[in-house]
Amino acid sequence: MNAELPPVAPDVVASAVEGLTSRLRKKLDAAITSYAALPVVTDGVVRRVRCGEDAEVTLTPGGSGSVTDAGQAVCSCLLAPRCLHRAAVLGACPLADPEAEAESAGDSAGPEGSETVAATTGAPAPVSDAGASDTAVDRASRTSDPFGSLTADPDGSLIAGPAGAPAGTSVATAVAGAGTGSGEPVSLTGAQRAAAAGLWSAAAALLAAGVPAAGAVPQAELLRAAHSARLAGLYRAEAAALRVVRGLRGARARQDGHRLADLVAQVRELLLTTALLGGEAPGPALIGTARRAYRSGGSLRVHGVCSEPVIAATGYSGVVTHVVSDDGRWYSVADVKPGGPARAQGAATATVALGSGNLDHAQLSRGGLLISGATVSSDGRLGSGKGVRATPLTGGSWTSGPLAALFERPLAEAVAERLGAAPDADPEHTEQAARELVGCDLVLVGAAGDHLIARELPAGRPDTEGVLMRLAPAADHPGLAHTANFRRLASRPGLRLRVVGRLDPDRAATLRPLAVAPLPGTEATLRLPAEWQGHADLGYNRLEGSHFPSPDVLGAAALAAGDGPGAEVPDPLAQAPLWRLRRLVEVAVSGGRRAVAEPARDGDLRGDGAALRRGGFRTAADLAAGLTSEADRRTRDVFGRTGGVDPERYARAWLAAAVYLAGVERALVQATWQPAAGSRSAS
Repeated sequence: MNAELPPVAPDVVASAVEGLTSRLRKKLDAAITSYAALPVVTDGVVRRVRCGEDAEVTLTPGGSGSVTDAGQAVCSCLLAPRCLHRAAVLGACPLADPEAEAESAGDSAGPEGSETVAATTGAPAPVSDAGASDTAVDRASRTSDPFGSLTADPDGSLIAGPAGAPAGTSVATAVAGAGTGSGEPVSLTGAQRAAAAGLWSAAAALLAAGVPAAGAVPQAELLRAAHSARLAGLYRAEAAALRVVRGLRGARARQDGHRLADLVAQVRELLLTTALLGGEAPGPALIGTARRAYRSGGSLRVHGVCSEPVIAATGYSGVVTHVVSDDGRWYSVADVKPGGPARAQGAATATVALGSGNLDHAQLSRGGLLISGATVSSDGRLGSGKGVRATPLTGGSWTSGPLAALFERPLAEAVAERLGAAPDADPEHTEQAARELVGCDLVLVGAAGDHLIARELPAGRPDTEGVLMRLAPAADHPGLAHTANFRRLASRPGLRLRVVGRLDPDRAATLRPLAVAPLPGTEATLRLPAEWQGHADLGYNRLEGSHFPSPDVLGAAALAAGDGPGAEVPDPLAQAPLWRLRRLVEVAVSGGRRAVAEPARDGDLRGDGAALRRGGFRTAADLAAGLTSEADRRTRDVFGRTGGVDPERYARAWLAAAVYLAGVERALVQATWQPAAGSRSAS
């Protein structure tokens, strides 16, 4: 992918690949890699790429900044538009975000107050290109039913039908408790069911192929299916498909920000969503929305909590300031734009684009705003539309009012609320809930590797021993203050702090602090400068030696805490043999079906199944055995010759294992946040 090229709509990429001959398709992956490294000539909004002596590809983005029509991508060669140059350059472009295009198209109706297009009924959203819609639906309708043995029981969970998955891979077991989302069930149209079937088939084929074989052509099939899903009004499924394609591109290009675990989660979400859509009565949460628009929030009084520097792997950076309302709801004000680390480092002094415009983010994190005509997005972002008015307020203390209430709630309750999403919940909503900040009082115990060990100080519960947790830096970029502050804190066991941070849903009892403040009622706490107004943003404010109490005070506080320097956070996730099933699930994505079939052929010489059963994970062992058996399954004709494989049966077996694994791992992480009752006071 070349970041200098404009984003391209998924259907434009898919159409370009479909127009190639089979001979040119074999050359497409190599051509994309080659053309992605070519220089890009910029002429206003136009981008030109010279692909040879007689071939130049010209991209002319529309008003949204993206190439959304096939006519906006032109090649000068004789084979155009069915040429390799055009398809390869389009394949090297980033994928456009349909939500951003929808928001751009809706600007004329009001940039901040427009209504969200909620697909809560079975009717598909209207489309402007009826011919394209009909073609897409016809193509999808010719696909055989992908769900096979998957049917929905009355409560919405998946069960195995007569065809049956391999032994031990019952989707009912793996998706135990998976519903179809909140709200009344909806009836899907024929076009929606056909689109869901097409997405399932394309995703199953990619899973069987694995990352090495999931080149531009299989990706284009998934993009075409995603476009059909959008035309049919299946917005959540379309978004899941686009995330999978972006993840595959990152994996094949070995991008720095790529994580195999993220790609596994994306494939799992796509298959689970399309499988549940195949049920008789899916819920509206499985349909999704066409765009994330802003709704009216009326009048709001918000209080600044902290500012967080942002440096994204996608080339964006800036700052997000987190605020809380009088009733305890979280909101945020963001200033994130294209730029490097330097922009994030200086973004704290950037003016807040909300209301009066005479307040920067550092001041907002220690102050507040009285907002009239507020507009709020679904993820809590405050909009800055023309009708929004904001008046700066004097900052409040973390020891009184709505800010103090953040630290009165038991940490275990806040964790259960943020990590307790259902298996079939919308991943965007799940991530949003998990990223919502929590507050707690704690005492530092010591350092262990790249993290700190701390114990919760439960407010008003002297008979309860608080949770032992890890503290990890929210960011490790050397230009930010997180790492330097952690080095200072690591040498101060016994220090008591008031902390606001974000949970790490993938690690046992791990909190990533964003800001710290002195803990009232003790000498063994921070002494911050008056200009910091009561708290330190760990990404911007650097703690110094003068900000800490004397060693004698800290020594006495460490003895009172009772935890020794060798204290470790229990980690059932690391101790459990579930890593054996996790390895198999990840190998299926990274290596494809053939890589998964190896354990079945060698008789499980590594003993994965036996180890899982000894650890009490019998269902995991059955799912692993079923997955490897299905991966090695081959049909034979009447003459005994090996026939084709069934990628959809294999996808069902993998989905069962992946959903089970995700649920068990999340449950183990949640368990590490449960406090232990004890007679000793942690305070």
